[in-house]
Amino acid sequence: MTAGATTDAAVGPRSLHLASEAELEGWDTRAVEVPGGHVLQSRAWAEYRAAHGWRTWQLVYDDGFPLLVVGRDRPVIGGGWAYASRGPIPEPDPERGAARAAAAADFLAGQGMDALIVDGETPFESGLADQLRAHGFEPTEELQPSRHRMDLQLPVRTSDDEILRSFAATTRNLIRQAERRGLRVVRLDARPWSIEEPYDPPAPEDEADPTALFTTFYGMLDATARRVGFALASQAAFLDWSKRALAAGHLVYLQAVDADGEPVAGATFYRHGERLTYSLAGDRAELRKSHPGAVRLLLWRGIQIALREGRETMDLGGGDVRGARGRPKPDDETYGKYQFKASFGGRWVELTGAHQRTMRPLRHAAGRVLGRLAALGR
Repeated sequence: MTAGATTDAAVGPRSLHLASEAELEGWDTRAVEVPGGHVLQSRAWAEYRAAHGWRTWQLVYDDGFPLLVVGRDRPVIGGGWAYASRGPIPEPDPERGAARAAAAADFLAGQGMDALIVDGETPFESGLADQLRAHGFEPTEELQPSRHRMDLQLPVRTSDDEILRSFAATTRNLIRQAERRGLRVVRLDARPWSIEEPYDPPAPEDEADPTALFTTFYGMLDATARRVGFALASQAAFLDWSKRALAAGHLVYLQAVDADGEPVAGATFYRHGERLTYSLAGDRAELRKSHPGAVRLLLWRGIQIALREGRETMDLGGGDVRGARGRPKPDDETYGKYQFKASFGGRWVELTGAHQRTMRPLRHAAGRVLGRLAALGR
C-alpha cells in the first residue's frame, strides 16, 4: 500500500506503532520512492541521526503510511523536542495529513517529548495549514534552509535540446562555454548508469572510498559558507551523511574537473519520489574567471540525470528571504540565488512550511530559555 493510501477513518491517521523489522525492510519504498517522498524520511537518515546522538522513531500507521521522527532530549529539566523531518509525506487530503501529524504528536507526548515540528513539503494552496491549526499546530520558523522551493517541470519525452533551449540565454551560453573550455563532469553514484552518458566515472579508489572526493567538496562548501554566511555541518558529520546517502542510492555527487583533472566545482543531488533535488553546490572562487559556467554545467548535468530517470520534476531548492520567507525582490540578499534558478526555468512553489504543536508548554518554554543561556555561555 502506498504512502497516500486511504482506509477506514477508525484506523490509519489516528492509530500508529513503532515499525517492525519486516516494516523496516520496505521502509524506503514507502517513505522515499513514492510521490512526495523525501530522503530525510529514509532509513539512512534515521541511522545517521541515531549515530550522532538523536532519538529516532520510525512509525507506521495502521494503513501502512510511514513517518520518521527524530528528536533531542533536554538535560536537567527532562523532556525534549521532536521533528518529523520533511514529513508527513504530502497526501491529497490535507485533513488526513493533519490528523497524521496530530496522532504523531500524541504518541511522542507519551514518549516524553514536549513539542513536535512537522514540515512535509505540501503546497500552501492545499489548505493544510488550516487543518494543522485545527489540530493544535502553529506556524514556526523553519529547521531547513528554505520554506519554499523552485521547480522545473520535465514533461514526458522532453529532449535535452528542448530543455536546454528553454534556459535563459546567458545560462545556455555559460554551459556551452564550460564545455568548450574542456570541463568534464565526474559522476559518483551507487546506481548504475550508462558510460555513454556525458559523465566520467570516478577513479577506482574514489569509487571504493569516496572520502577524498567528499572532503574536496566540503572544502568548497566551507569557503562558500564563510563567504555567504550560511550554516554548514561539521566535516565529520557531512562525510558520514554523504557516504550513507550515497550507499543507499539517494545521493548523486557531480564534480567538474578541468583538463588536468583539477576539481573546479561540485554539487549533490537527491533522488526521492518523482523528483531529483539540487541540494548543495560549491566552487573554487579563484577559478570563477577562468571557468564561470562550472556550477551551471553541473546543474545541467543533474537535470539530464532527472530526464534519463524519467523524473517529473527537477527540484531546484529554495531561495526565499531569510526571516521573511517570501519570494525575493531585487534588493533582497537572496535575489541572486532566485535569479540563478529562474534562469533554468524554475517556477516558485509556495509551501505550507513548518508547524509546531506544543504538548507541554511550560517545560518547552523553560527548555528554550536554558538552551539560549547555554549558547550564550559558549
